[in-house]
Amino acid sequence: MYKRQGGSDGETPEFVVVDSAAAPAESSPETSSPAEEIAPAETEAVVYGDNVMDIDFNALIANTGNSRINAVSQYVSSLTPSKKNEYTGMFAGKNLILITAEAFAKQVIDPERTPTLYRMATKGIQFTDYYQPAWGGSTTTGEFSNVIGLVPADVGMCMKQAVYQDLFLTMGHQLQKLDYYSAAYHNHYADFYNRNRTHTHLGYDRFIARYQGLEGLTEEWPESDLEMMDITVPDYIDRQPFSIYYMTVSGHCGYSLQENAQARKNYDAVKDLPCSEQVKCYLASQLELEKAMASLVEQLEKAGIADDTVIVLSPDHYPYGLERSAAWKTNRNYLCELLGVDELTPFIRDRSTLIIWSGCLEGKDIQVDDPVYSLDILPTLSNLFGVPYDSRLLVGRDVFSEEMPLVFWPNYKWKTDRGTYDASEGVFTPAEGQTADQAYIDYVSQLVRNKCTYSAQVRDRGYFTWLAGYLEEKGILP
Repeated sequence: MYKRQGGSDGETPEFVVVDSAAAPAESSPETSSPAEEIAPAETEAVVYGDNVMDIDFNALIANTGNSRINAVSQYVSSLTPSKKNEYTGMFAGKNLILITAEAFAKQVIDPERTPTLYRMATKGIQFTDYYQPAWGGSTTTGEFSNVIGLVPADVGMCMKQAVYQDLFLTMGHQLQKLDYYSAAYHNHYADFYNRNRTHTHLGYDRFIARYQGLEGLTEEWPESDLEMMDITVPDYIDRQPFSIYYMTVSGHCGYSLQENAQARKNYDAVKDLPCSEQVKCYLASQLELEKAMASLVEQLEKAGIADDTVIVLSPDHYPYGLERSAAWKTNRNYLCELLGVDELTPFIRDRSTLIIWSGCLEGKDIQVDDPVYSLDILPTLSNLFGVPYDSRLLVGRDVFSEEMPLVFWPNYKWKTDRGTYDASEGVFTPAEGQTADQAYIDYVSQLVRNKCTYSAQVRDRGYFTWLAGYLEEKGILP
């Protein structure tokens, strides 16, 4: 284990070695088994190998003269990798459609209003305790965490890493190396958040957006997710295997009939709901995402490839346009109304849902009850698709591994299967039937700080670019 050591203002903190005995034995990833309830019954003992790449960190450190790079390598080499498991390679060779859904929340899902989203959430892999932390920086940090699997250490400009670093572990890059057809789509302006510069560096051969190749969208705000889906799916549905990324926009605030074209379009479906006008308009705007998913699934099924295609959908952030704000013309906190609570904490506000669905999953009843968050998406998909990756290089965990479940926020609040910890107040709240002593709290708090520091150092020191060069030289990367 490593311990974070604070530096002067503006400097990335360093790591110093701490005796591994400082970690309480009962909390170590090697001894926890969060996946027991979701793992299929085994008829015989199976010994699984580690999810690692063939990296000799000792030789690497000995032959690298850059002490700043060596400090990161030493930290990574100290970590215990996660193991492969019975789910490893379950999606090998399948198509992947990865979607970041604008301001999506689990409260959108309803068996009658959103039957396709309901089907995908309940008949795919079911996540009962999923979070998209508010990383700061709005949509771009949500995209970053979903796709890149690191803490967005530079908030509004975090995606610039895609331009100057070789982010070789993204699913886009991993599948691109396997000769997948790849493309990224967005139904708003191509240069918003510099996506016209960043997204082709995430493992997608082309980025297509409004006024940059995506023709046929109605001139309205926000634009239609359904129209984007109907226009783009024919581009790739006959080019298997394919790796596709979507950033949607229909659910964007503000949430009023005057401001939101999709709310106006879908309002009749929500007008009789017993809630405020603002919440009705939010739900109406999200119905365009439902229509987009219905179109996508229908086209996949018509082509006979629904069982061979995996759809992954996660929000970018909670619907902050429902909070009390002069910017959004809201005079009270309608987010509390949507969530059905009187007060908001990050643990309540950022709880959402993750959808991982494929036709091949229906009937399997795979459920994950442990805390899961957006940084877990990349390692989980890497394991499910059976692509070569090193679990020590990613901040999150494969949710089917035996690693300790951990969700955290940039202000060092965290949640595990034992409870939640408010770092600003120094208060731990145990989950029902759970306990934790101070040693456990200190241990997990240090893990969180290490992971935040690691993400910042990857950014500041160009670590992935340097490591990719080494792996290519050794023939480990194609």
